[in-house]
Amino acid sequence: MRYQPGHKAEIHQKIVKDASRRVRADGLNGAGVAAVMGDTGLTHGGFYKHFKSKDDLLVESLSEGFREIENRLVQAAEQSPPGEDWKAIVRTYLRPEHCEHPDHGCPLATLGPELARVDKRMKPQIVAELVNYKSRMTPFMPGRRTADKERAFFAIFSTMIGAVEIARLLPDLAMREKVLASARDFLLRSF
Repeated sequence: MRYQPGHKAEIHQKIVKDASRRVRADGLNGAGVAAVMGDTGLTHGGFYKHFKSKDDLLVESLSEGFREIENRLVQAAEQSPPGEDWKAIVRTYLRPEHCEHPDHGCPLATLGPELARVDKRMKPQIVAELVNYKSRMTPFMPGRRTADKERAFFAIFSTMIGAVEIARLLPDLAMREKVLASARDFLLRSF
């Protein structure tokens, strides 16, 4: 059977998107090759037509996850009134929906501790994703100079990531929302 031009690239992207969601929902070890390929309606054997190894899939799926959250946050910032861009990012990130759906959320809030322990061969690629994340968010951060904006990025994102991680631990919806609201209110008053 002949496929249309671009078919392999489309399938590859579908695998990456599905794996990205599965990794963020189930963790780095939750995205087994058979499960990911099954999600896409493909067999385990077809995996190696698209990826050299599971680590390659993992890196691409992390890139996809970062790209998703970056695009969502940039869109919120760009649609906000002048001077409110960073606040729109905070409000978007600390929404209950972001907390409730890790499969569509920030990879750092779902995988932070796991990413710190990945194989050292993967670290440079993960660090590159973090640098890109910072680069995309820094222009929207409060501050006049680049150094001030970078400091704000680290303070704001560390707080937001931690708040989402803590909120996800809590079984009670009201408590989760209280954690998110506390972090949101603190950040919006602090800069």
